[in-house]
Amino acid sequence: MAYETNSSIEALAELLRGARRVLVTTHQKPDGDAMGSVLAVVRACRAIGVRAEGWMVGPCEGNLRLFQGDDPVAIVDPRNPTLPDGDFDLAVVVDTGAWTQLEILAPWLRAMADRVVGFDHHARGDAVAARRVVDVSCGSCTALLVRLVDALNVDLAFNGDARGRYSIAEALCLGLATDTGWFRFPNARAAEFALAARLVAAGVDKDAMYQQIEQSSRAGRVRLQGRALSSLEFAAKGAISIMRLRAVDFTETGAEMEESSGVVNMPMEVAAVRASVLAVEDAGNNVIKLSFRSKPAGPDGAFVDVNELAARFGGGGHVHAAGAKQKGTLEEVVARVRAAVEA
Repeated sequence: MAYETNSSIEALAELLRGARRVLVTTHQKPDGDAMGSVLAVVRACRAIGVRAEGWMVGPCEGNLRLFQGDDPVAIVDPRNPTLPDGDFDLAVVVDTGAWTQLEILAPWLRAMADRVVGFDHHARGDAVAARRVVDVSCGSCTALLVRLVDALNVDLAFNGDARGRYSIAEALCLGLATDTGWFRFPNARAAEFALAARLVAAGVDKDAMYQQIEQSSRAGRVRLQGRALSSLEFAAKGAISIMRLRAVDFTETGAEMEESSGVVNMPMEVAAVRASVLAVEDAGNNVIKLSFRSKPAGPDGAFVDVNELAARFGGGGHVHAAGAKQKGTLEEVVARVRAAVEA
């Protein structure tokens, strides 16, 4: 079955209106877009009087969790997860449609099969949601979800009791800003800038958001960046950078696994580098996590499609941002990556 839209925003909005209790979930290790998408749907449901709860598998950066406010969102430990408790009549999956990113919740979702709806902006996925809207032209999943909020006729400034902080607009902006790299990435087009203006007009404090996300790191994260850069090597005649982080790097720097987010982008400051790969040893789960990033097309029109590259390792994502997981030692997986990019 092709991974494409098979419903409409309006139809899914009607399902939400008719629900009594809704579970909202996303991919494991939620990023800003995943967190923002879950919070946006939870808050939109609350605005129409529907009980909604978020459920995510960590780890999740503390900087992102600060945007949760008092919303009922559970972030469970993947090593000892607690499954959703109670009777839900609808499940909403946002920012993914891949079973591989929903492994822990997969049995629960399969049991809900005909009551799962999805909103996604990725090019690849599975039949996780019986009814879904997929729009790869959106710069973030939250850029898609604003259409759901509008279909529900909900004020973007709604936050339960007052206008301002922890609003739907803030949740939407969290996803939009982070997934576009603060509007530096190729997916930041005219529509994304127009949406950003609308969200700021709805009360979002973009300066406070930037500081909270990008300028509130712990010292351990900066030390971890140094470890990654010290492992930097180049392939494909300097066009591809490869870095690695060992489990011991996290222990010795005091950094958490989720603090490796964004490290993959650092080598792309080098002019000759067209794409970057970061391999992270996750000893607790016995896997190597791969992150892929690439620059937009250069003057010659050429670029590296890291979505296709990640697919060779069982992963996927976007043309310029993707991920995958591999079994094996860190050295073995890096060797596979190097062979793939050299080919």
